Amino acid sequence: MAKREKSWDRVARWAGLEKTGKDKTKRNNEGPMSTTNEATMQDEAREESTFEPSTASRTVRQAGEETAPEAGALSAAQAEIEQLRGEKEQLLDRLARLQAEFDNARKREQKERADAREYTVGATVEPFLGVMDNFQLALKSEGTAEQLRAGVELILKQMEEALRGLQVQPVETVGAQFDPRVHEALGSIETSEFPDHQVLEEIRRGYKIREKLLRPALVRIASNTAQVPA
Repeated sequence: MAKREKSWDRVARWAGLEKTGKDKTKRNNEGPMSTTNEATMQDEAREESTFEPSTASRTVRQAGEETAPEAGALSAAQAEIEQLRGEKEQLLDRLARLQAEFDNARKREQKERADAREYTVGATVEPFLGVMDNFQLALKSEGTAEQLRAGVELILKQMEEALRGLQVQPVETVGAQFDPRVHEALGSIETSEFPDHQVLEEIRRGYKIREKLLRPALVRIASNTAQVPA
């Protein structure tokens, strides 16, 4: 408000100066005081001329200072967006690579499992191929019944050898004490000669691979009421 009043005062003095300028005689007659006033107004005019550009420059500078942070923030936001876009592309590329590696690993695992199964089946079947050959020869033979029986017994021994090569062992039965973990009783035989629950007869042979039971043996056991079970 004070600056505005000062500007109006200067304008008024300039107007008064222009008016008095029309009458040079009157201004010259005023003497040193009029000259002093004129010099004062000229100094104020110079101050005004120097003041206005300075004020305009300061206003522009303040506007620039206010705009600079906004421009900097915008540039920082754009840089962050570009960085996030690059990270997104990297993550998508990494995801695609991991998916491809997973698919390859799954296919490789399936192939290895199939190969292992084929190898196991082949190693299991191979020992029995000779047994089948002997069965075919036995069917083609024209020997007596005793010769045929002897041939079958040889084939059975060959089969047992093949099973032993695979770590398959028969379950002990006749003469052993009944064990429900490896035996399955189909009946009992009344007797006083053998201990109670002793296996007297094997109906079907049982097998185990190492310590794992493949199938239990079907047996008949002794029933001796005169003895206490061992």
